[in-house]
Amino acid sequence: MSISKIVREGEILSFNRPSALFISLIIIFIALIPNVSKSQETTGTLRGFVADSTTVEALSFANAYIKELQTGATTDARGYFLIPRIPANKNYTLIVSYIGYRSKSIMIRLAAGKVTQYNIVLAPTNIQLQTIERIGQRIAEKNETNVSLQRIAIRDLEALPKGVETDVFRSLKYLPGVQSTGDVSARYYVRGGASNQNLVLIDGITIYNPFHALGLFSVIDPDMINSIEFYKGGFSAEFGGRLSSVMKIDTKDGNKNRFGAKASGSFLTSKLLLEGPIPYGSFILTGRKSFSNSIIKKFLNEQQVPIDFYDFSFKANYSNPDFIQGSKFTVNGFFSADNIKNNDPRIEDYTWSNNVLGFRWFQVGDSPLFYELGISMSDFKGNVDPKISSARATDNRVQDIGLQMDFTYMFDNRDEIAVGFHIKQVKTNLFLENARGIPVDLGSSSAKITLYAKYKLLQWEFLGVDVGTRMNLTTLSENVQAAFFEPRASFTLRLMPQVAIKGAWGIYQQEMTTISDENEVINIFEPWIVAPKYLVPAKAIHYILGLETEPFTNVSFNVESYYKLVNNLPLLNVSKILPSDPDFISGTGESYGLEVYTRINPDPFNFTASYTYAFAYKKVEGKTYYPRYDVRHTLNLGLEINLGNDWSASAVWSYNSGLPFTQIIGYYDKYYFQNIFAPWEQLDPRNPYTIIGIQNLGRLPDYHKLDLTLSKKFTIEPFTFYADVSVINVYNRKNIFYFKRDTGERVNMLPFLPTATLKVEL
Repeated sequence: MSISKIVREGEILSFNRPSALFISLIIIFIALIPNVSKSQETTGTLRGFVADSTTVEALSFANAYIKELQTGATTDARGYFLIPRIPANKNYTLIVSYIGYRSKSIMIRLAAGKVTQYNIVLAPTNIQLQTIERIGQRIAEKNETNVSLQRIAIRDLEALPKGVETDVFRSLKYLPGVQSTGDVSARYYVRGGASNQNLVLIDGITIYNPFHALGLFSVIDPDMINSIEFYKGGFSAEFGGRLSSVMKIDTKDGNKNRFGAKASGSFLTSKLLLEGPIPYGSFILTGRKSFSNSIIKKFLNEQQVPIDFYDFSFKANYSNPDFIQGSKFTVNGFFSADNIKNNDPRIEDYTWSNNVLGFRWFQVGDSPLFYELGISMSDFKGNVDPKISSARATDNRVQDIGLQMDFTYMFDNRDEIAVGFHIKQVKTNLFLENARGIPVDLGSSSAKITLYAKYKLLQWEFLGVDVGTRMNLTTLSENVQAAFFEPRASFTLRLMPQVAIKGAWGIYQQEMTTISDENEVINIFEPWIVAPKYLVPAKAIHYILGLETEPFTNVSFNVESYYKLVNNLPLLNVSKILPSDPDFISGTGESYGLEVYTRINPDPFNFTASYTYAFAYKKVEGKTYYPRYDVRHTLNLGLEINLGNDWSASAVWSYNSGLPFTQIIGYYDKYYFQNIFAPWEQLDPRNPYTIIGIQNLGRLPDYHKLDLTLSKKFTIEPFTFYADVSVINVYNRKNIFYFKRDTGERVNMLPFLPTATLKVEL
């Protein structure tokens, strides 16, 4: 079958036009490369790879700075940096620095018209929570188009107070613009968007249900993470498929120098990590298993829930210069599963799992060209077995097979061009019982072919611009009104070395959605489907404007404002009565707000403060209401202290104004004629029925709490131990979670809760 036949009849554009457009882009892309090389007769290009000296693990976002030229760059997620147009045949001093590592100065010399690569390893210091060395940092990043981007270091995550143990998703709520609905859930909501509008990628592969234990924790073990990039909006053309945010997680490669092992335990799980060298590469294995439910009762109002989960990951890489010079091959896998099996037949059972496999070929050559080929498979399964309970039977599966190719080229004037294509074959199956108890199949199968292209204008130090678009040749949705173009643009304008204005605009489309009930206090799991063909795919428009400044040494201040408009938002039809009524209807969403973030980190202190002032609305069938995650004011204050001798302490105080909730107006006795043949003494079928008010019109009381952590590192040869003791909700604030609908009883969030973790490293 020809590719053109993949396009369904009635698509917005035929395949020929976008195909010709992409071919033209490739021709221009290839034609520019020899022209650039001709201009490099007296200059050379420096390419560097920065890694940890003990493990040879890539150091993402390290600073590289050429002293004599007062210019520099920052390493990417793979540890590479590129500095073009350096006068050749001269000696220079290259200074490389990274938080928590000793800076290194080396002499370099470049050949004319060539790419010269240096591999630099940095030695970790013995001092934890060391302040950032800022050598060349402003020069390296002054025109980077990184609006609404948070780069999250594992060191920062581990310094936060632990709700049982370090968790990536639960830590996001300390960032401005990210909301949660309480201590009990790790689900996060970004700038007024629902949780199903957040894209989570592990090594470029989509994770559809990244939650353990009723959504209390994430499935991602922090020990497997090398770097995290979290885009709260305005993300560029290489990302698509979601309306609100992107979390890009790159995992570790494993120790290339020696075999090692780490084991750790908390009140909830036990974990094991193995890593070591293989010929021309390395491997890493991580595993985590729950072993106790006692701590879960604190999260669930002392209710006993038979939670049982695990996650497992592996990764191996191979890089042999005698095979293909400059290549790196990687295979990885990630597997997680949850089982909630109740002995009581009146309580439903839940199971769900993620299975992910991927292959990557990353290539660098003799020119400033990077390209990567990726093949992936993501398989999600979820099931609800109602037994004899009132729950509805649900069986959901998502099979996502992907192929992608990405090219990036840097010109000698620092400008970059990137093009690529992504192909996805997505098959969904969803069997469930509707409100009338009738089995319904909402499954579908379709392919999506997307091309993207973007140009980054970086040749001037005072200005950076990123302009690009996604082109959807085919879509998962059968609706002919699906968008073809998704244009994006962002910029950084540096008014002076310490002050920059940043902004972004973009159009984003999402064709997959979940079946979720906003009235549920805890979402066990949300089944995924492709939006029905009678709905136009959801589309969001982002507007972002911000100011970034570093007025003094060790002081930074950022403020961002945003406005987001969502059209064609798929929502459950709660008014469905007849079988012919649609299961989903379209609504609209709107959100806007202001975010402030500041960091003050004179050694040995690191103080952070974030504040968010935000509004979020949804509108369906002419009615406007607040979603459950609409929070007006959010404030987080954090303090880390290096106490010396491998002791450290941290404290976080959190506050947010009340969440919306639907108020209980009253009760009346409702007659339920379920068994007319019951004995006469049991024939009083009256039971209280709850009368509720307007959806989410009420507001819960304000929320605040203080969390503390004390950490110690010590060595007993050949082992290194890391001990953490945390206290959650130090002053035992009674923060309300919800009111029970049937009784009106108040249910609170986490009380005073001490926890501890111990990690052993060999």
